[in-house]
Amino acid sequence: MLKRALSAILIISLLGLLLPSSTAIAAEKARRFRLPGVTGVVDLAKFRGKVVYLDFWASWCVPCRKSFPWMNMLQARYKEKGFEVIAISLDENPGDATAFLRKYPAAFTVAFDRKGKVAEAYGLKVMPTSYLINGEGYIVKRFEGFNSSHKKETENAIEELLAK
Repeated sequence: MLKRALSAILIISLLGLLLPSSTAIAAEKARRFRLPGVTGVVDLAKFRGKVVYLDFWASWCVPCRKSFPWMNMLQARYKEKGFEVIAISLDENPGDATAFLRKYPAAFTVAFDRKGKVAEAYGLKVMPTSYLINGEGYIVKRFEGFNSSHKKETENAIEELLAK
């Protein structure tokens, strides 16, 4: 079941290179999760009070290769202002995620959702998909796909939330 869903997401993710989009969300509470991570358990509740860019990725996702350096830059630029990037891998095989991270290092929090339960709870349809979560724990924007055209829009949204 997960493989079939991920296969569909793979096809749609290729479209994400061409047709990235963002959607404002009307006060939807971010779903809590606790997942194993690179440096220990990642619990979304521990990030309360911070602006969070929650990104779902996988080693086979072509646009994800381009998003990691940019997310590293976001983390470095805004961390001191109360911002955090959390990237959740959907790779079933831990070795695939590890190999990806060796090639595309992450200077931010990385978690592993090998069974896809958190991705399912968030209604993931496109890879990558990211959610911007405000300090109160509400999703304010969803970004489907990735290319350089949505970078400025994302950064503007982050700066606006950090200024509140």
